[in-house]
Amino acid sequence: MMASRTKHRSEIKLRERAYDAFTQHLLQSDIKPGQFISQRELVALTGQPLGAVRELVPRLEAEGLIVTVPQRGLQILPLDINLIRNAFQFRLILEREAVASFCHSASDAKIEEIEAAHRTIVTAAEQGVTDDVIAAAQQVDREFHETIIDNLNNDIVSKAYRVNWIKVRLIRQNETRMDESLVLPVMHEHLAIIAALKTRDAVAATAAVTAHIMHARARALRLE
Repeated sequence: MMASRTKHRSEIKLRERAYDAFTQHLLQSDIKPGQFISQRELVALTGQPLGAVRELVPRLEAEGLIVTVPQRGLQILPLDINLIRNAFQFRLILEREAVASFCHSASDAKIEEIEAAHRTIVTAAEQGVTDDVIAAAQQVDREFHETIIDNLNNDIVSKAYRVNWIKVRLIRQNETRMDESLVLPVMHEHLAIIAALKTRDAVAATAAVTAHIMHARARALRLE
């Protein structure tokens, strides 16, 4: 019984390592949206055994990160207008609910901590937007949204949000990744949300997060 449990835990770790390796390479553009890839290529890419990769594929299919194309094999999700619209609509659905909840339940200290992190980025960016500032801004951006989502204390929502984040990140890499011109606008959009959070104005916070997401969507659709 003990040996069986140990084997089961080991298999889970291999699957998780394969998943983490796949998403890391995807976000690093080592594999591209729309690219076809075989299971053996996934083995080489992830550094995990074929068994773990075979078990990984159904998860990636269920999450929409790969699709099986008849007679052609596995394809990394292609970026198209429908993906952009769906991914950002999903963000809106989740984040409107989450920011309204966060507005009422987050502590003053937590909101002040979040604001301070953004003010630090703004101060640095006003002196010059370097690669380090962009990297720090991207980290603050991700942590801000995930903190609000995770405050719902709903594992299903948190996991779904992170899968969608991967898709949005792929879109951003192609169309709207944070660059020198976006650091200050994005931080100021966040600060508008934070200002509403500080006054516990859920309506204003929801409106601000909606505007923020719609601006990102417009950039992805090349409307801005």
